[in-house]
Amino acid sequence: MGALKSTPAPIEHHDLSEKTGFSLRQIRVLHKRFKQLSDGDDVLRREDFLGISSLKYNPIRKEIIEAFFNRRNFSPSCEGRANEIDFEEFLVVMSHFKPPCSKMTDEQRKNIRREKLKFIFNMHDSDGDGLITLEDYRHLVEELLSRSGALGKETSRAIADAAMFEVARTVGHRDPDEFYEGITFEHFLKLLSNFDIESRMNIRFLKTDVIPGCRLG
Repeated sequence: MGALKSTPAPIEHHDLSEKTGFSLRQIRVLHKRFKQLSDGDDVLRREDFLGISSLKYNPIRKEIIEAFFNRRNFSPSCEGRANEIDFEEFLVVMSHFKPPCSKMTDEQRKNIRREKLKFIFNMHDSDGDGLITLEDYRHLVEELLSRSGALGKETSRAIADAAMFEVARTVGHRDPDEFYEGITFEHFLKLLSNFDIESRMNIRFLKTDVIPGCRLG
C-alpha cells in the first residue's frame, strides 16, 4: 500500500516534467525504477544503489553514487551531501543524463552541454571548493582515456600533465605551475570544448537498469 500511496499524482507528474524536461512516460519509467531500488520506500539511500548491475564493475561507481547525494546537483544554490533523496531529487539528478531534443535551439543545446559538464565537474570536485585538483584531474583523464585498458596510469598522468600546461597556456597563465592548484569550472569547459559529452552521457530507457553508467570513454 505504501508504494501506491506515494506514487506521484498526474498533476505532480506535469510539474516534474516541466522541471526536468522528461516526458510523462519517462517519469513513470523512472518512478517505477525508483520504487524498485528503494524497495517501495519514499527515499533512496546509498546502499540502495549497490545492487545495480550496470554499476557493479564501473571504475567510477563511487563517484556516480555520490553524485545522487551531492546537493549541488539538485540546485546550484545547494551545498553539502544528503543522506537520502526523494523521487524529485532523484529525477533532477537523472535529468543531467537526458539527451538533447532535436527541436532545441543552439542556445538550449549550449546550456544542456554546460549543465552536463558541470555535473561531471561536481563529481570530481570532491571537497566542493570549486576546483578540480591535479589528482582529481588525473582521475578524470583515466576515465576519459583509459576505460578500455589501452593506456596505463603513467601514460594517463603524462597526458594529464601535458593538458594542464596546455590549458594553463590557453587561459593566459604565464607560469603553468600556478595552475596546479586546480582547475576552475570555466577552465574545465575550455579543456573539454571538443569533447562529445551529449552522446556519451545519456539514459537508455529501454534497458532494465535505468541508472546511467556515466559512459565517458
